[in-house]
Amino acid sequence: MIIPSRSFNRCLFLFLLLSTPFQSFSQEEIQVKKFEFEKGKSSTVIKGKIKGYQTIDYVINAKEGQTLDIKFTSSNSSNYFNLMAPGEDYVAFSNSSMDENNFHGILEKSGDQKIRVYLMRSAARRNETADFTLEISVKAGN
Repeated sequence: MIIPSRSFNRCLFLFLLLSTPFQSFSQEEIQVKKFEFEKGKSSTVIKGKIKGYQTIDYVINAKEGQTLDIKFTSSNSSNYFNLMAPGEDYVAFSNSSMDENNFHGILEKSGDQKIRVYLMRSAARRNETADFTLEISVKAGN
């Protein structure tokens, strides 16, 4: 009978641990709030509040070539937004923590654009809250 060495057992344990799918540690699901501009308008202001690990996706349908402007203000300096193209769930083409909480650009893809509002992990762990305002406008392309 062959008895496995301790190093083999450790390797096997690490393999099993790493091959097990990780579950999300977030206590809350992402809320999705689809919105449309009022008839005849191309801008809106959204006021909201988040707490801890809460995440909200504001979804707006816009077309390739349109100009999107977002101005984001918050009561919490750890509150940001990511902007994701249609069909994306995790990869952002703009991150407000890198862009001074603003976005101005021409959309490269038509469809539902996601504006994901969240707190940085350190603030979420402390269960902090944030009151925020999103000023959003979409203008016709050139």
